[in-house]
Amino acid sequence: MRKSVAVIVAHPDDETLWAAGTILTEKFEDCFILSLCRLSDTDRSPKFFRVLDEWGASGAMADLDDGPEQLSLDEELITSTILSHLPRLSFDMIYTHSPAGEYTRHKRHEEIGRTVLNLWISGRLRSQELRLFAYEDRNKSTLPKSISSAPVQCRLDQEIWQKKYRIITDIYGFNKDSFEARTTPEQEAFWQFTSTTQAAEWLKKDI
Repeated sequence: MRKSVAVIVAHPDDETLWAAGTILTEKFEDCFILSLCRLSDTDRSPKFFRVLDEWGASGAMADLDDGPEQLSLDEELITSTILSHLPRLSFDMIYTHSPAGEYTRHKRHEEIGRTVLNLWISGRLRSQELRLFAYEDRNKSTLPKSISSAPVQCRLDQEIWQKKYRIITDIYGFNKDSFEARTTPEQEAFWQFTSTTQAAEWLKKDI
């Protein structure tokens, strides 16, 4: 059993959609989830804290702009928001978005993934291992699916997947025809890094 994990995401529900099955299966002793948007959202914010209870996790929310215009955010603002909301700067494992995002396209996912990756490469955020969500929708031609070439693949057993799906539909309240419910992956995938050199080379080559 690994001791501590941080999950750093853009929105309430990203933690569940993209990584819940793997993290709940691995049974971390200490799980902290940070959502960087929607603190002032009177619908999503209380649901996020209910999900923390469901996970047996602690966490926090911030309120970065998440308007429909998707205006670009300064990386220093994202950096300071992340560092000021985490309880510490060292974990056994960190999960976050890929700089390519999980579907076409959401700028917040991309910006936050790139910022966390740069923080990890620079050593300002530390962990033995960093995992980035590995999903794609082939330019909106499909729902987001796990990327088969990603090195970490986790096929969820039915009990874990049902728990994940129930969080999306019963707690977050997305109906069964929603993008979120239809997307909820049974196969989770991640880009995996155990050295900053490896991560920096991947960032230059693949993103």
